[in-house]
Amino acid sequence: MKTKNIIIAFGLLSISILSSFSFKSIAVKKNFYSNFIVSDTIKKDAISIDSVKVEDNFTYKLYQKKVHASYYADRFNGKKTANGALFNNSNYTAAHKKLPFGTKLRITNNANQKSVIVTVTDRGPFVKGREIDLTKKAFREIAINHGYGSMSVDIEIIEINH
Repeated sequence: MKTKNIIIAFGLLSISILSSFSFKSIAVKKNFYSNFIVSDTIKKDAISIDSVKVEDNFTYKLYQKKVHASYYADRFNGKKTANGALFNNSNYTAAHKKLPFGTKLRITNNANQKSVIVTVTDRGPFVKGREIDLTKKAFREIAINHGYGSMSVDIEIIEINH
């Protein structure tokens, strides 16, 4: 009888934990995608551990430091990206040669420390020495001078903590 009660209690505890985990994961994803556009919205109490910053529900992992970023020309508006979506220079997206589509990145301008959050939706850039192409909107949000077509940035991968 005692063993049966322990098994029932363990089962109920397991169900409780699993159900709260599922709801938390859904809430985290919903809040994550809707709340973050630029670094001003990021919480100030991040903990830095070996190039990894841990927030409540996500982690920044340094991918590359001081690489060159550029932005798409307007002539690409309305054309298909490598993932099949139509390109829009007013969105917060980027092109990268290797990172999987859908990867969320924080791009930080090394000159002024302004950051923007983008999603990888395309392949490129195909200019030697450049690591990432941003949409014009994302690029201008962190640029010092809107007249230049490239800048030095740090790229961090954003991972959701479960």
